[in-house]
Amino acid sequence: MAEESSASTAGRGIPAGQARRLKGVLVAAFLLFIAGISLPMITISKFYIVENSFSVLSGILELLLEGQLVLFILIGSFSVVLPVLKLAVLYRLLSATTPAGKLKRYLHLMHEYGRWSMLDVMVVAVLTVTVKLGAIASVEVHYGLYLFGASVLLMMLITQRITALVAGKKP
Repeated sequence: MAEESSASTAGRGIPAGQARRLKGVLVAAFLLFIAGISLPMITISKFYIVENSFSVLSGILELLLEGQLVLFILIGSFSVVLPVLKLAVLYRLLSATTPAGKLKRYLHLMHEYGRWSMLDVMVVAVLTVTVKLGAIASVEVHYGLYLFGASVLLMMLITQRITALVAGKKP
């Protein structure tokens, strides 16, 4: 009986080894996420004289300072708050203390949340900035955007893998 509980996480079909590996990938996704929102994503050059670099965090702060409260809340929620909540839910799914009933609820939450993908929001935001400033400024994309995107992709892969493991599909 003790061997069974060590072979799977909370008796729900996720092997302990798989859960540990997925937690490692989750840590990598978290680190990429932190780097992605902190490091510069875009540089805007106006008339080749003025250059401004923005990260997600500095951009959100700038929106707040400019009084754009609705955009501050919208972009802050979808680009920072919800991804952190998703990381927390994914960690909870991989923890040994998740009851089987709650596991299904968490998985349902992850699928519902998938409709509000943060990558989509960031792409729309970058495109909006690029289109609005195309005539008077040039926009250069930086590595922060790529790190953010990599984090999003890792979270999507982890979610898919957990769903497959819970459903009993082979790796």
